[in-house]
Amino acid sequence: MKKKILILSGGISKERLISLDTGKQVAKELTKNGYKVLISEPDKNLSKNITSFKPDVIFNALHGQFGEDGYIQAILETKKIPYTHSGVIASSIAMDKEISKKIFIKKKILTPKYIKFNHKKNKFNIIKLIEKNLKFPVVAKPINEGSSVHVYICDKTNIIKNLKALRGYNEILIEEFIPGREIQVAIMDNKILGAIELEPKRKFYDYEAKYNLNAMTKHLIPVDLSKNNLAKISGIAREAHKIIGCKGVTRSDFKFFNGKFYLLEINTQPGMTKLSLVPEIAKYKGISFIKLIEWILKDASINR
Repeated sequence: MKKKILILSGGISKERLISLDTGKQVAKELTKNGYKVLISEPDKNLSKNITSFKPDVIFNALHGQFGEDGYIQAILETKKIPYTHSGVIASSIAMDKEISKKIFIKKKILTPKYIKFNHKKNKFNIIKLIEKNLKFPVVAKPINEGSSVHVYICDKTNIIKNLKALRGYNEILIEEFIPGREIQVAIMDNKILGAIELEPKRKFYDYEAKYNLNAMTKHLIPVDLSKNNLAKISGIAREAHKIIGCKGVTRSDFKFFNGKFYLLEINTQPGMTKLSLVPEIAKYKGISFIKLIEWILKDASINR
C-alpha cells in the first residue's frame, strides 16, 4: 500500500508562488503514482490537518523564510513524523548567508569576500568602506532570503538607492561581485548527483531568470569543464553539504572565474518546478521526477 504524504506548500515568504508551484507538481506526480496526498499551508490548520490525515511522511515544499530556515522544521520535530530535506540546525545555518559564509571560510572553501550592513547601526560612509574592503561592483542582498529575491548588483552610482530599497531588512550582506560562469551542483544522499550551467540573458541569474520562461535562460548540461574541474566543484558542493549537516537533496551555487570556484550559497530545499534545476540534473542522470521524489521521501523516512 502506497504511503500517505502531506505536502507543505505556500507559506508567507516572498517565494510563496514558487512553493505553491513545487507543491502542485509534486502532488500531481505522487497522485498519478498511487499515493494519497494532502496539500496544506503552514497555517493555523496545519496541526489539525496532520492529526486528521495521519501522514506517513511530510514533504516540505516551502521556500524562503519560515520554510527553509529552521522555523517550520522545529514545529515538525514536535509532530514526530518524518519530514523531507534538512533539519532545524542545518536549515537555519544554510539560510543565514553570513553564518554559512563564516563556516565556508573556516573550512577554506572559497567564497566572495563580504561586509555586513545594518540600517540602524551603521552610520559610516558605506562607499568608502566598500572601496577599502571590497571594490566596486558589489552585490547587495538580504542575509536570509532565497531565489535571488531582492539581490542587486551595485556600483557607486546606485549603491545608496539599492540599500534604501532593502530597508525592509535589518541586515544586508554586501559582497564582492564575482563575474564568470554560473554553475550549480546537486548533492543527493551525500553523493554527487550532477552539475548544470546557466547562461542568463539578464544581468545575472536573478529571480526572473530562474522562474520566467520569457527570460530565456540557457540550461547547459553536461557542463563544459575538464574532468578535474568537474570533480573539484562537485567535491566542494559535497563538502559544504556535509559540514553544514544537510540531509536529502541540496543545490550549491557557484561562480567560476579565472580558474577558481566561488561558492555563493547552499540551498537546502531546491525547487521542484518545470524550470527547477535538480529535477533537470536528475533527468539527465536517468532519474525520473517520480523516482527523485520517492527517493526524497525514502530519505526522510530513513533519517528521522
